[in-house]
Amino acid sequence: MLKILHRIVNMTGKYKARIRASYITAFLKGIVMKVPLMLCFFCISYFMHGEMDKTKCIYFGVAVVASVILEAIFEHISNVLQSATGYMVFADMRLKLGDHLRKMPMGYFTEGNIGKISSVLSTDMVFIEENCMGVLSELVTFLISQGLMVVMMFVMDYRMGLLSLLVVAAFIIVGNLMLKTTMRHSVTKQEASESLTEEVLDFAEGIGIIKSYNMLGSKSKRLTDEFEKSCKKSIDFEVEYSPWSRALYLTFGIGTAAVLALSAYLYVTGAITDVYMAGMALFLFDVFVSIKSYYGQMARLTVTSASLDRIEEVFAAEELNDEGKKELVSVSGSASEIEYDNVGFAYTEKDVLSNVSFKINQGEMTALVGPSGGGKSTIASLLARFWDVKSGKILVRGEDIREVSLGSLMDQISMVFQRVYLFQDTVYNNIAIGRPDATREEVEEAAKKARCYDFIMQLPDGFDTVIGEGGASLSGGEQQRISIARCILKDSPIVILDEATASVDADNERAIQEAISELCKDKTLLVIAHRLRTIRDADQILVVTDGKIAERGNHESLMAQNGTYAHMVKLQEA
Repeated sequence: MLKILHRIVNMTGKYKARIRASYITAFLKGIVMKVPLMLCFFCISYFMHGEMDKTKCIYFGVAVVASVILEAIFEHISNVLQSATGYMVFADMRLKLGDHLRKMPMGYFTEGNIGKISSVLSTDMVFIEENCMGVLSELVTFLISQGLMVVMMFVMDYRMGLLSLLVVAAFIIVGNLMLKTTMRHSVTKQEASESLTEEVLDFAEGIGIIKSYNMLGSKSKRLTDEFEKSCKKSIDFEVEYSPWSRALYLTFGIGTAAVLALSAYLYVTGAITDVYMAGMALFLFDVFVSIKSYYGQMARLTVTSASLDRIEEVFAAEELNDEGKKELVSVSGSASEIEYDNVGFAYTEKDVLSNVSFKINQGEMTALVGPSGGGKSTIASLLARFWDVKSGKILVRGEDIREVSLGSLMDQISMVFQRVYLFQDTVYNNIAIGRPDATREEVEEAAKKARCYDFIMQLPDGFDTVIGEGGASLSGGEQQRISIARCILKDSPIVILDEATASVDADNERAIQEAISELCKDKTLLVIAHRLRTIRDADQILVVTDGKIAERGNHESLMAQNGTYAHMVKLQEA
């Protein structure tokens, strides 16, 4: 139990002092919340001895009111120091997670971790934030209150005090056994929640394909199976937890009855007075409430332990190294802009690239062609450091990109891919991502160059129109042109282009080609080519097959070789 509490407190970081300060108010609250009961005991004593008068009644009344007010004050301070701090802790943690995720290699997001990230954000953090941060000081309150009640039992009679200690010991034994059970099941329960989240995301993202192929039945069955699996894990958790919960209540009932029986016996034998017997009747149902409540809250914290494990697992994932201090400086002339030097890469154990070497001079266009799965996209992604090379090195203007800060590297690169993502925001803000400090005139000029100004102005609110998540309210060609406008606005000297016209209609293709022409003026280009006719004028064409460069040269020289490239061209022309 102490380990769980220690983990939660350590997680609070710079707010740790506030959480610890809340223990003081919890301690004081634990005392004052029992004051009315004690005052009632003394009040009964005065009445039974005939010593009560008007003045004492006033004093007792004022003291009870004061204790209630103090309890409310301590409760408020505790909430400010603890519960409110919990929301601040997790606000910071979500920002920290966002910062952590943006530094992760892209491979992390393609290895089945999306469900884990979603569960951490939507389940684990929310559970701890809403259910656990508010109970830390309450646990201290429960322990203090229980200690005071045991002391009161010793004040009445040492035998009642010893019996109270015995019952508390029984609570501890039963409670700890209950916690071991809940700890074991909370892990599997949270894993089932993660698996369910991943399946829901998969179903939601693929709903168009699922419906178009009439697979609602089979895909829904997978989703239903995950719901049933999650439900079963939750029921198993309750089945294992319930007997211990009942045992805890049974201990409470037997303990309370035992204290009542002992106090009655002591009263009958004359060991305690009628005043103490009356006091015992007053305290009876409050003697073990605190320890029962304590273990009720601790059972909730065991789920917190599993949630903390998953949060820590996500934060422990290795970030892409960004310790480079060098900055890229501009060069002019025909100096080598980009160089791949014996680059090797593997997503897992299987090599994807092997000994890839080539150079791109400033202002030149290099096209990557070849069969699907050959490694073209991986070559382009390594330049943007979506991953790091496993062997060899990539140089930009003579600097190893691993020794250059990511910020400086990405300032030099713009990327246009086939799959465009637009944020649920205004058209203006989606374009301004390219250069947030750009003026409105510059944003509009970029839109004109990208051939998207006219259709933007036909939207309900023009540039201030909010588009659906992922750009769902726009056509594919319109989304593509907005993404090109971003790159035009950014105006980076290096452009990575996954041929944007590969899957659009003829009208959009013409507009996109014009937009790309504006984007590529005086730029160094690395193009992943799908339509070979678009790269006939490339300075260098690299044929990538099985992770290696099989052929290289310009269009004429490669056609003369009559190899893989020539065969691909003839197939497309046919």
